[in-house]
Amino acid sequence: MPDSVLYLKNASIYQRENLILSEINVTINKGDFVYLIGKTGTGKSSFMKTLYGDIPLREGEGSIVDFDLRALKEKQIPFLRRKLGIVFQDFKLLNDRTVKENLLFILKATGWVDQKAMNSKIDEVLSKVDMKDSGNKFTYQLSGGEQQRVAIARALLNDPELILADEPTGNLDPQTSVEVMEVLQDINKQGNTILMATHDYALLLKYPSKTLKCDGNKVFEVVQRKG
Repeated sequence: MPDSVLYLKNASIYQRENLILSEINVTINKGDFVYLIGKTGTGKSSFMKTLYGDIPLREGEGSIVDFDLRALKEKQIPFLRRKLGIVFQDFKLLNDRTVKENLLFILKATGWVDQKAMNSKIDEVLSKVDMKDSGNKFTYQLSGGEQQRVAIARALLNDPELILADEPTGNLDPQTSVEVMEVLQDINKQGNTILMATHDYALLLKYPSKTLKCDGNKVFEVVQRKG
């Protein structure tokens, strides 16, 4: 699939011996913004974990950012994750470090060595999420919305081909959720492909886009009604 960043064909996802999702046929192309919805326990998290290599794909075909999910080996997972930007519900920031130190930590961990290049990259991603003046603050000094912006900036550090946002507004109040959503929308307009798992149906109505739903062990596209 030439333009697809994610392609699953007749794929099934298992947690140990339990079948979680079956007969998944999904394609996400470069530049798409796609929602993943479904009640708790319907497999959204398992779906996301399969995409970043936490759960092996044992049945069907699957390819993500040019990695074959069926053939993915343990030692390839760090390389896969460098091509993905992952944003979690609970931010996963290091509280004993400043915003800038959090981002430096990731750059060094993924092989960057040139200090000037690292500083420049950090400025670039913080600008994208409107947090350029907060580099020297400790993460615990930030509001939830600001922490999630930093988490999005962190996801952008290695120019990912696909951003996986797993309930990125789950811990935020409605107003802050909208602000974070605006950041994600802007990043998408700049060409980043985003798959966002969410419970927040208000956001789907406000920012309609292609929507996949997990239900009854299946993943299918939901057609949103216009107006």
